[in-house]
Amino acid sequence: MLELAMAGAACAAAAVCAGYQSMAPTGQWYGETFTGLARGSRQIALTYDDGPNDPHTLRLLEVLARHNVRATFFLIGRYVQQRPEIVREIVQAGHVVGNHTFTHSMLIFKGEAGIRQELLSCTHALQDAIGESPNRESSNLFRPPFGGRRPAVLRIARELRLSPVMWNVTGYDWNAPPAAVIEAKVARQLRGGDVILLHDGGHKQRGADRSQTVIATDHLIANYKSRGYEFRTIPQMMAESRFVTGA
Repeated sequence: MLELAMAGAACAAAAVCAGYQSMAPTGQWYGETFTGLARGSRQIALTYDDGPNDPHTLRLLEVLARHNVRATFFLIGRYVQQRPEIVREIVQAGHVVGNHTFTHSMLIFKGEAGIRQELLSCTHALQDAIGESPNRESSNLFRPPFGGRRPAVLRIARELRLSPVMWNVTGYDWNAPPAAVIEAKVARQLRGGDVILLHDGGHKQRGADRSQTVIATDHLIANYKSRGYEFRTIPQMMAESRFVTGA
């Protein structure tokens, strides 16, 4: 009886660990994902999920331009189809765009055909929007919605030559808290070499209010630049790491 109870407890613990690893931003059980550089680096990557979203993506581009900072945007394919001109503005400003699936589905609950369709549809939407831009290759980055992945998700992404990108710092801005709250949450986690997760849109519908994220971005850049940090895109960070892009 005791042995059965212990076995049951072990199985339950294993299930909890497996579930945690499927969602944990820095978990690597199910395959390698890029989460930043070694601690202590003076580089930071700003990343934004769930756009394009007007007017806040455009306001964010203005802030980034004022600070001469390049960022990485993980875009939802159905929004890309609705507002391709914003995607072109992102790319023309020197920023990097990546695949955030077509509908922002939780991929751990999808079959392999569904996973592949979500990724391919978003890739095609990005390619159509960007056209012949010289920065077109930047759409080979992929971030799973909610961070959810299992081995099949990462395998299919790599088969499609997409490089999985997660994060190790988050501003917890999806519920639009005040800018000062976003800044404080980032400050508590940041150690250098970090990939910061923020949002310029919302996955439920376009039009999410991200004005506080725009303000927080302005303050974060000014603050960390004054302390000697440099802001980089994800591909620039990857180039300094041993992470293998594509597959």
